[in-house]
Amino acid sequence: MHAYLDFEAPVAELEGKIAELRTLAAGDKAVSISDEVKALERKAAKSLADLYENLAPWQKAQVARHPERPHALDYIETLIDEFTPMAGDRKFAEDLAVVGGLGRFRGAPVMVIGQEKGSDTASRLKRNFGMARPEGYRKAVRLMETADRFGLPVITFVDTAGAYPGIEAEERGQAEAIARSTDCCLGLGVPLVAVIIGEGGSGGAIAIATGNTVLMLEHAIYSVISPEGAASILWHDSTRAKDAAAAMRITAQDLKKLGIVDEIVREPMGGAHRGRDQAIAATGEAIARTLQAFSGVSSDVLRTQRREKFLAIGRGL
Repeated sequence: MHAYLDFEAPVAELEGKIAELRTLAAGDKAVSISDEVKALERKAAKSLADLYENLAPWQKAQVARHPERPHALDYIETLIDEFTPMAGDRKFAEDLAVVGGLGRFRGAPVMVIGQEKGSDTASRLKRNFGMARPEGYRKAVRLMETADRFGLPVITFVDTAGAYPGIEAEERGQAEAIARSTDCCLGLGVPLVAVIIGEGGSGGAIAIATGNTVLMLEHAIYSVISPEGAASILWHDSTRAKDAAAAMRITAQDLKKLGIVDEIVREPMGGAHRGRDQAIAATGEAIARTLQAFSGVSSDVLRTQRREKFLAIGRGL
């Protein structure tokens, strides 16, 4: 049984009825419910399709944050063979909000970096809900520089509400660490493919998302600040997050039109949390196409293309 979002109440009701009928049939073999179940399944599928074809920005934000949505480690486990994690920034500490290491993507060696939120209470606390401290971004820089040294493409999985805003993070140079990570992305002489798989929050996201190609899942979000944060600043009322989300252009569809992301990866009907394997497989296909397009491209061209891509954002608007 899925964890239903508020706007999915009609689907939850129908799928609840289906579950009740199946329980009834299991207890009494003489009861035939196949026709009723099929009719309800068709109705539930249509209701789900109608909902997800017309999601509002705030509803997409809810889907992007769904607790059952696949996270970075799910993508790495499925798409990356022989993954060998690498730890520490060699300056201060290990940050478990950022995962990364060497592996093989479809047989070719790559460097993988991701922001991991965790999948249950214990792992979320351990991973600090995917909000990295400065050492997380410095670890990302260390891994990207290693990839550049050995000519390995970099794949990043972006999923964070933002960089950790705690006092200790600021004391250790959070802004500087994010800036250096972004600068490192821009200077790489190898392809960098970034995938927004859930939330792409502020500088905490762009620090590892300044890629030659930025892919974004259909119901992910990507923004300079969270809708709640924007509502608090603009109206001093975080409950107006719905209004902020609509105004901020945080959806994949809006960002594709604005030239901020390059390709939208379709999700299964009902979101990636309802079809984790399909979502991960579709993402893998998109990454493979992108890396193939950059095969044999020189370091100078890769750097120029990446820099021009980000300098062009906002021109002509």
